[in-house]
Amino acid sequence: MAAGGEPRPPGRLILAATPLGDPGDASARLRAALAEVPVVAAEDTRRIRRLAADLGVVITGRVLSYFEGNEPARTPELLALLAEGSDVLLVTDAGMPVVSDPGYRLVRAAVDAGISVGCLPGPSAVTTALALSGLPPDRFCFEGFLPRKAGPRRRALDELATERRTMVFFEAPHRIAAMLAAAAEVFGADRPAAVCRELTKTYEEVRRGPLGELRQWAEAGVRGELTVVIQGAGAPAAADPVELAAEVAGREAGGQPRKEAIAAVAHSHGVPKRHVFDAVVAHRGLT
Repeated sequence: MAAGGEPRPPGRLILAATPLGDPGDASARLRAALAEVPVVAAEDTRRIRRLAADLGVVITGRVLSYFEGNEPARTPELLALLAEGSDVLLVTDAGMPVVSDPGYRLVRAAVDAGISVGCLPGPSAVTTALALSGLPPDRFCFEGFLPRKAGPRRRALDELATERRTMVFFEAPHRIAAMLAAAAEVFGADRPAAVCRELTKTYEEVRRGPLGELRQWAEAGVRGELTVVIQGAGAPAAADPVELAAEVAGREAGGQPRKEAIAAVAHSHGVPKRHVFDAVVAHRGLT
């Protein structure tokens, strides 16, 4: 209760970006929040205490763990603290909460409850890697982590085969070679890419080159935090209607239903399904 017995207004959920590696990248606002906010929800409580020590900051509030394994149980607790009037600072291990890190569940719950959500901007592996990659930055998409298993990973990459924007991915060291091999198979071994390793840390490294070369490099073993940037597909060449109709006919001859064949051919050429249908009608006299 506030003074006079009035209910306290709700607290504020504050998302804060933390340094990717170098503590010197911490913002003044993050330093102040760590010292002042009554509740700190951290992906790794030891790492946030270590960061605070590196910054010469004393965390005066409660420090609660908030990671993938306890998000469902901890979210209602944090929401209750917010409703009671406590501000909550949400931090993850490196970079911005929510972006391939814990936080979305709590943000969604806070928004639905009418609780204010703010952000202390700062380091981002996505934009740092994009800037360092040497690849077109004007239009890009962030795809996060690809599926771990080969089949789902290949399907996810197939869906991006005609993506023209520069693509940014996160990947684990023990999966990077398989990820680059699959990307080279789907996008072509000569597709330009970059692998950014240990950004802002002592052993920061940026490897640029065709996917085929990067795959060979990764096969020797790679350590550290990895962000992969891959150039998007070029503008598709004008599809030959005769070729489109022939491909549909070939798929139909193999037993694929016409509707599915048209959709598959449209996807492979990066053209609307209507264009393929019109090609089939024009070259086979179908209605």
